[in-house]
Amino acid sequence: MVRINFKQTLILAGSFIAGAIFPAKAELNIFACEPEYAALAAEITGETANIFSATTAQQDPHFIQARPSLIAKMRRADLVVCAGADLEIGWLPMLQMKSNNRQVQTTDKGLFYAADHVDNLDIPVNVDRSMGDVHTLGNPHVHLDPIRVGQLAIALTAKLSQLDDSNRELYQQNLASFEQRWQLSTQKWQQQAKPLKGMKVITYHSSFRYLLDFLGVEKVADLEPKPGLPPSSTHLLKLLDIVNEQQVKLVLYTGYQDAKAAKWLADKTDVTRIQLPYTVGGDKHANDLFSLMDRQIAMLLSAKMN
Repeated sequence: MVRINFKQTLILAGSFIAGAIFPAKAELNIFACEPEYAALAAEITGETANIFSATTAQQDPHFIQARPSLIAKMRRADLVVCAGADLEIGWLPMLQMKSNNRQVQTTDKGLFYAADHVDNLDIPVNVDRSMGDVHTLGNPHVHLDPIRVGQLAIALTAKLSQLDDSNRELYQQNLASFEQRWQLSTQKWQQQAKPLKGMKVITYHSSFRYLLDFLGVEKVADLEPKPGLPPSSTHLLKLLDIVNEQQVKLVLYTGYQDAKAAKWLADKTDVTRIQLPYTVGGDKHANDLFSLMDRQIAMLLSAKMN
């Protein structure tokens, strides 16, 4: 896996001043389970950390092979940042065990789960096997809600400061810069998204749950008959009726999900299918957390107008 360096595109002058006043005294090795958390860590650490993303935007974060190269990266990690809520349950514990790195085994040390620091949606009351692959701790895809990302930035800064007190003031300075830019962008996105409010869509899995909640878009059905199960012909036929009855506009899926079902539904109805970038690197325009949200909203608005 290639080491990923995310560079901020709109750094306030204060960040550069802070770098001069508070020079880096330590260099953390950060292992991010997903690109969105590598990007967030880069916003806070600037140039003071080595950041590695275990996955790309074209990989399903549920299913990753615990390769020797990932074990080696985790063995050297001072901090592991992941979505949590059991998103990585199929591969992260194996990496932790084989790396034998005591620093990243528990959240009181060098392990950070994003879902532990925000209110999660879709927490089931009761769970049994008949429900499919349900996340008992709620939906883990929290990075697609700008409000929650702002909360995560604060929590991650606290964790970084705990691990690297020598750079605490620099992290706080970078956080202040990020928060200012992020809050302005969030207000912009809320204004831009007003035409999307109330629009009805079908999605593949619950990948965009937090994005839709932020935008006020209603998900009326899923291409999966149950979470984790591939679309079946019987289920797709049922979706035809839903599209017509509820005037569904779009069907959404990610770059790592099979497009066949979305294409079939679009061919049979008037819905527009869109492969939305799910995370940083999802397409050539989504280069960081800011441009990811810009891109998603722009694509949705464009599809709605057509």
